[in-house]
Order: sequence, then C-alpha cells, then structure tokens
Amino acid sequence: MYQDLHAHTYYSFCGKDTPEAIVEAAIAGGLDLFGITDHNYGVGYQRITSFQHPSGGDLSQNYERTLRRYFDHINLIKEKYADRIRVLRGIELCTLCDGQRYDRYNLPDNADISFFDFCLIENLDNGISMTGGDLFAYAKRCGTPTVGVAHTDLFAFIQKRGEDPLDYFKRMAEQNIFWEMNVSYDSIHSYREHGYMLRFFEDEAQQDIVRRSGVRVSVGFDGHRVEDYLPDRIKGYCQKLTDAGIRMPFED
Repeated sequence: MYQDLHAHTYYSFCGKDTPEAIVEAAIAGGLDLFGITDHNYGVGYQRITSFQHPSGGDLSQNYERTLRRYFDHINLIKEKYADRIRVLRGIELCTLCDGQRYDRYNLPDNADISFFDFCLIENLDNGISMTGGDLFAYAKRCGTPTVGVAHTDLFAFIQKRGEDPLDYFKRMAEQNIFWEMNVSYDSIHSYREHGYMLRFFEDEAQQDIVRRSGVRVSVGFDGHRVEDYLPDRIKGYCQKLTDAGIRMPFED
C-alpha cells in the first residue's frame, strides 16, 4: 500500500492549495491512501490576520464550529474521490505551551476531535509541550480512533525518559498509536530532511525493535505546496517499510 498521512491545504496558515488539488496530486502519483491533516489552529481560527492581531482577545468562541466545518468539507472530498483513492479526515495538533505566545496554538481543552479518523501530535519532545511528554495521556484526551506522532525522534525521546524502547512501542501498538516517518523534501522546509527518519531506515536494530513491538509506522510528506509534491518519494519509503516487514496504519 502507498500512503501519505500528512498533508496540508489552505486551511493551514502555511498551506496554499485546495483539498481537491492535493488529492488529485496524490491520485496522479499513484497513491492508495491519503490523509489530510491541517493544523488545528489554522482550522480553528480561520484567518491568520485575526490570529496574529496584536489586540489578542478570545478567538476560540467558534472553534468547535470551525472544526466541524473543516471535517464536513474533507468528508465531501472523501466522498468525491472515493472511487479513485481513499481519503482520511485528519488534523495535526500543536502542543506548544509557554503561558504566552504559543498558548493560542493549542487545541482548547473542551474542543472535541473524536470524530476525525486520526490526529497527528507534534512537539511531543519539546520542553514546553503541554503533553509534558506523556504521549499516552494526551492521545487518550484526543479521542480519535487512531493517533500518530509526527516530527519526533522517538528512540531519542524514549531514551531520555529512561524507558525501554520495545516496551514503549508495544504500548503504542496496544493503544493504536503510530509513528510517522516524515519524508518531506520541499521548498517550505528548505529541502531539509529529518535526521531521525534517515537514521531509522539505515538502522536495522531500530527496525527490528519496531517490527517486534507491532507498532505501525506511517509515511508523510508534510506537503504545503502541490508543485513541490513528490509521490515517488512517498512510494519509495512505503516500499522500504513493506520490505522491512513493518506494517503501516490503516493497512489490513
């Protein structure tokens, strides 16, 4: 299976394209499964001009409504292309929390996202993450059927916590939490590759631990510009996972 579980549209402040445009790029590239995962704050606050306004203020009053509206739009996209590709309705969650600037990036405590197919948690390993490093508690708070960890060197994170990697990944598998291999290579990321991803595909010992744990591993391009999209890169890394005997999320 060829899948990309990390993609942004114009719903994200940093995104540019319509949902249709990115789905059609995935179809043209021969993908089987495509997850749209716009940033929660881009969805929730709608307009970057309001979000960045110096007067601040409470902009979260209609957060729930905008989440539902976004979901409904992606659901229409899912139905529109159902005979050509499987589209999943996802959302990416910022967890930075510093008591000042970053707080408004977070998902409000009372915001329900359980109706999404999955969510991606970012900033897990950041010192100011509101998760406090507790992936399992925050995943439970999210309530989505499946949860992914994005942009994170989990082996380094687990070692820092003094935990056993095999046991940790087994817990992830048991709670339906997957690990994303971010394979972005595009202009918005200055063509920078993630070191943890490159190491993983070179390190047979890491692959063996992941394989034995049963945790699922995804591939995500983290696309923001359709003209930068590299579906062959996605398919190549999906094949690497298959060849290593590592199962991907939503794979039978």
